[in-house]
Amino acid sequence: MEERAVPDLATPLIAWFEQSARDLPWRRPGFSAWGTLVSEIMLQQTQVARVVPRLEAWLTRWPTPADLAASPPADAVRAWDRLGYPRRALALHAAATAIAERHGNVVPRDVDELLALPGIGDYTARAVAVFAYGDRHPVVDVNVRRVLARSVLGQGEPGPAKAKVDLPLMASVLPADRDAAARTNAAVMELGALVCVARAPACDACPIADRCAWRAAGYPEHDGPRAPRQAKFAGSDRQVRGMVMAELRASDVPVNRSEIDLVWPDAEQRARALASLLRDGLVVGDDVSGYQLPVA
Repeated sequence: MEERAVPDLATPLIAWFEQSARDLPWRRPGFSAWGTLVSEIMLQQTQVARVVPRLEAWLTRWPTPADLAASPPADAVRAWDRLGYPRRALALHAAATAIAERHGNVVPRDVDELLALPGIGDYTARAVAVFAYGDRHPVVDVNVRRVLARSVLGQGEPGPAKAKVDLPLMASVLPADRDAAARTNAAVMELGALVCVARAPACDACPIADRCAWRAAGYPEHDGPRAPRQAKFAGSDRQVRGMVMAELRASDVPVNRSEIDLVWPDAEQRARALASLLRDGLVVGDDVSGYQLPVA
């Protein structure tokens, strides 16, 4: 990454965050590292408003990793309900089992140890280390990348993710102080979620508008590569997968293939969705014994 002068974004962002941040469970004093891990996995590609009630119910039922590990994976999938991408529920169950068995039921602090857990990627590992333990690491999601692209690079859009560029750029914005660095990570995310949004950003309400390179350049149109956009949900294989999962979640006994055939009219797409669920381990069974959520 080429050398560039990075403005002081942390000072105004922290002041803004302390006044304007949403009151969310994972930001409250005493919130557990396990709760942080669960929230970060739930928040992947899912809106905050949908996550909060499901998170609170999840942590009431399974307040520690060992509590979740003691339940069958099917319970985790059922509790995931309609949050989407239910593979995350299986990954979380596997991570809980590993934490209970390898780490004495305590979510590890070290990024490398977090990365060694099943289903935990670079973003989630850094987010837990920063937001649960207060360590100094750059944490980068799509909102952060958008804020940095605009404020530092002068670009209207961040383009495709590139960890070798994105992480050092965010690191260059962080103060040396650990607590201030953690608050800066959270503040940049919040700014991207509430103010510096993808469409119609509220620049007049932005605490760093006076030092935003994109604004200073007159809001030039983005002419570089664009980040891939998610395919439409309606009519997609994702929708059919969700309908099959809903049918199985509603039953405590194996579901016959004939019942699954009723959830979607396109036989080829329905078969493709079922096959992918079997591959992902979200469904077990066959046409003879019926289909159900994983039991072990």
